[in-house]
Amino acid sequence: MQRKNNTLKSFRNGIAMIMAIAVIVIVATIMALSISMTTTTSKRTVDLYLYEQAILLSKSAAEYALLRIAQDGPCSHINDLNFLQDTIYTINIRARYAYTAPFPVNTNHPLDTCPVAPTTITVQTPEQSGSVILDITVSVNDPNISTEPIRYFRRTIQKL
Repeated sequence: MQRKNNTLKSFRNGIAMIMAIAVIVIVATIMALSISMTTTTSKRTVDLYLYEQAILLSKSAAEYALLRIAQDGPCSHINDLNFLQDTIYTINIRARYAYTAPFPVNTNHPLDTCPVAPTTITVQTPEQSGSVILDITVSVNDPNISTEPIRYFRRTIQKL
């Protein structure tokens, strides 16, 4: 009668089981890292898209402010003007006018007819006179959309 040695066979099965568990742990770790990288990348992509959209909206807001100034004259009330309230963005425009001298009352200065005098800045050279400084702020309203607060500020000087 021949004697069978089962001890060596059970040892091989035990090593195979340990190697299988190690492979499963390694594959699970790689999968968890790839899922984490995918979510981080998608969040960054959304934030980058919202930031680029804010840049484009600030350029459009500057053009809109110049249109309102051209339509209403220097008395246009665009200070703290908010538009696009129903979307995810809030756009605030603040205007300051630059002239060579503070305008006296009861003259033919264009700002004399304003019911509320806009903010003016005194400049020294005639080349700078008749300009407007626009401060435009674009921010995201909804905190559920982006992972971090997105706010873009643009300052531009335009001739009137």
